[in-house]
This record gives sequence, C-alpha cells and structure tokens, in this order.
Amino acid sequence: MTRLSFSDDDIARTMLDLVTERGAGKTICPSEVARALGGPHPDGWGPLMTPVRRVAVALMKDGRVVIRRKGRPVDSDDFRGVYRIGPADTLSGPTGEGEDGPGNSASERPDRR
Repeated sequence: MTRLSFSDDDIARTMLDLVTERGAGKTICPSEVARALGGPHPDGWGPLMTPVRRVAVALMKDGRVVIRRKGRPVDSDDFRGVYRIGPADTLSGPTGEGEDGPGNSASERPDRR
C-alpha cells in the first residue's frame, strides 16, 4: 500500500472544515480528521494520528480550535489520552452535551460500527 503524505495545511484545513460542519457546541474525534484524509483502512489513517494531534495543538494555540478532554478545555502543552476537537468559541466552558452529546454519539457516526 502506498502511503500518502499530507501537509500540516492539508490537515488544518480538513480539521477546520469538520469542526465547522459539526457546529457550535459540538466536537469531532481526531480520528475523523485522519480518516477523512487517509481513508477508512487503519493503514491509511493510523499514521496520521500524531500529525493530527500536532496540528490540533497548533490551531488551539492560534485560537482557532479548542481541545477538550472529558468535556473541558485542556492545556495544549500538557494533555494525555482521549481528546476531542471543537470550535474555539466554546473555550469558555463545557459543551453541556458531554463527549457523546447530540452529533457526537457513536450511533450517529457512520464510521463507528
């Protein structure tokens, strides 16, 4: 399988498009960004997870997205584990919907079966 290469700009554009499409008060999973670029097979999207995280951190530092863990904004220089990405205008507090609120539940995501 040929490994595709994506620039940070490609990843940022995809991430911002997905966050915008999801809407205010909702978040996306970083794997959604990786899958949008690398395709459905783990060999395509798996290697993109580290670059996606790096771009998410840069976009948060630029004030363009917010990275959340357990519904709360994280310190972009010091977070671990599962996280989600949302629009920057939600930085002030929890979304009120939880990590699996409307638009985020596994039952509503076709890529999660």
